[in-house]
Amino acid sequence: MDLQAEEGHGISLKQINVNDELQHKRRYIMRGAGGRRNQSRQSRRSGRSFMLFMAPSFLGVLLFVLLPFLDVWKRSFTTAVTGQFNGIRNYQTIFTNQAFVLAVKNTLRFTAVCIPILVVAGLIIALPLSKLQNAGLVKSLYLFPLAMPTATIVIVWKMFFYKQGLLNLFLTQLGEWTGLWGEIHKDYLGSGAAFWVLVFSYVWKNTGYTVVLWLAGILGIPNEFLEAARVDGASGGQIFFRIVLPNLKGSLYTIVILSFLNSFKIYREAYLVAGAYPEQDIYLLQHLFNNWFVNLDFDKMAAAAVCVGGFLFAVIMLLQHLWDRDEA
Repeated sequence: MDLQAEEGHGISLKQINVNDELQHKRRYIMRGAGGRRNQSRQSRRSGRSFMLFMAPSFLGVLLFVLLPFLDVWKRSFTTAVTGQFNGIRNYQTIFTNQAFVLAVKNTLRFTAVCIPILVVAGLIIALPLSKLQNAGLVKSLYLFPLAMPTATIVIVWKMFFYKQGLLNLFLTQLGEWTGLWGEIHKDYLGSGAAFWVLVFSYVWKNTGYTVVLWLAGILGIPNEFLEAARVDGASGGQIFFRIVLPNLKGSLYTIVILSFLNSFKIYREAYLVAGAYPEQDIYLLQHLFNNWFVNLDFDKMAAAAVCVGGFLFAVIMLLQHLWDRDEA
């Protein structure tokens, strides 16, 4: 009887343990469900907060970028005065317009020349600066051209590159001192050299931010990688090409995009130096748009703006695709 009583008591304890486990599991499940509900509430709240935070930016882009561009796209298929629909005639007109073709060629040439020079020059300057302990003052000096008013820069270029400018004066004195040539009175802004003057102006003005972006990328490379490579006997060139450059792809992408967009903003310098109709080598798209605007050729200007906008968007998407492919 005692054994039976003991056995019956053992069974009741097992049942109690099983019930406790079931209750514990129920509480765990309920707690998990409650946690998921709390997480879903928090995610919804964060989503609403994100939308409220970004709504002003989205509204600004919609009002000041997307809607005006849609209006320009609509105007590209209509006449300038009557607003009648004329199909793709505006596009046919601009692609057969010699001024448009010249401006496109010069703009593409300018971009293709300036971006590689700017990227390489910025990297060459940033590499030795990255080894300095206090490079803040030097970086500020490189950023100084961005803070200078465009009109001031133009006056300086005129002082240097006109017929009676400082460059011709220096070359004349150098020629008289060496006896190799006489007086020089070349108008650099009124000849084919105007293109290279504009390239120099663009590179000089935009090198500062390029150096800063390169420096940010170089200083972001973990020092342990470089020290490990030096311990393994890697040379300076091997460290640069195997470690430094691969870790600078993000900086390179940012610099190329910014430089590409800024190359379309050189119009102010070219306009203030040489006016609305400069030497043919520096006749850019911005000159053409300005002249069409003055002449009220809004239909041609709208069609050209759509083409330029589509080209810029395609280039940026191509660069983004190449970047994503390298990251994968």
